[in-house]
Amino acid sequence: MAGDGLSTNGTTHLTAVQKLRKMLADPDKVIACPGVYDGFTARIALQEGADVLYMTGAGTTMSRLGMADMGIATLNDMKTNAEMLANLDPSVPLIADADTGYGGAIMVGRTVTQYIRAGVAGLHLEDQVVTKRCGHLKGKQLVSQEEYVGRIRAANMARQASHGDIVIIARTDALQSLGYDAAISRLQAAVAAGADVAFLEGLTSRAQADALIRDLAPTPCFYNNVAGGVSPDFSVQDCREIGYKIVIFPALAMEFVYPAVRRAVRMLLDEGRVGAPEEGMGKEGERRYSPRELFEVCGLGECMEFDIKAGGTAYANGA
Repeated sequence: MAGDGLSTNGTTHLTAVQKLRKMLADPDKVIACPGVYDGFTARIALQEGADVLYMTGAGTTMSRLGMADMGIATLNDMKTNAEMLANLDPSVPLIADADTGYGGAIMVGRTVTQYIRAGVAGLHLEDQVVTKRCGHLKGKQLVSQEEYVGRIRAANMARQASHGDIVIIARTDALQSLGYDAAISRLQAAVAAGADVAFLEGLTSRAQADALIRDLAPTPCFYNNVAGGVSPDFSVQDCREIGYKIVIFPALAMEFVYPAVRRAVRMLLDEGRVGAPEEGMGKEGERRYSPRELFEVCGLGECMEFDIKAGGTAYANGA
């Protein structure tokens, strides 16, 4: 069975969550995760060789619902997207936002179970109220430490009962309103309740980052690099020097797609065209791409090969 680390031909392989745990245990590895929000952006990241993907909750909310990240997405919205992303290439671990767990202890347990069954390798749970908001906005409201720790305990219980595995990342947004000491207390309690990784959202300085790594040791820590957010723009190398094990760039796809699509729409509306294929040749991103080129990113070649090997004739003469 795949869950036992065996492939159908009996050879041993690592599951996605086993790979993620191995990376966390590697003292020389910093896990750098590009943020993706749909199948196309995930396929692009996979094509470029990303060894771990991160599913952004904000990006999922905006792409699936067309709404801002204000606690609008439900478990079904998030799980459906995560399942699709995790199974584009099941050998590549996916870390996915799970917000607050979408309810009380029973609902948190259901969320964790659903993510495990979807093939997600890691998730993070936070201590905001259910009607949460993006961690880099003001005015966040928190549940009590007891309720937060209950969420993590419920997640750990569900993991144990599932006969599967998932890396549980405990996130706290307490720094903004309660201060550093309270945030650390919450993370320490979450780790004691079963969390594998600690995530202090919204830190504002290198000094806080250094203190976090020191105060949470030996628990691996997680950094969120949000363009224009409240936290420093730490590079992967910065995170390595500080001592982080995971660094995500959740808005990576969104922040580059936005100006490119906006520019193309503006050209269409103002000039009545989107640019000729010969214009800007040699400049990546400044030419138009054929359907075949775009389909190749999403597995056209593999689909054709599969059909031919199965005896199909639909693509015998190419596509």
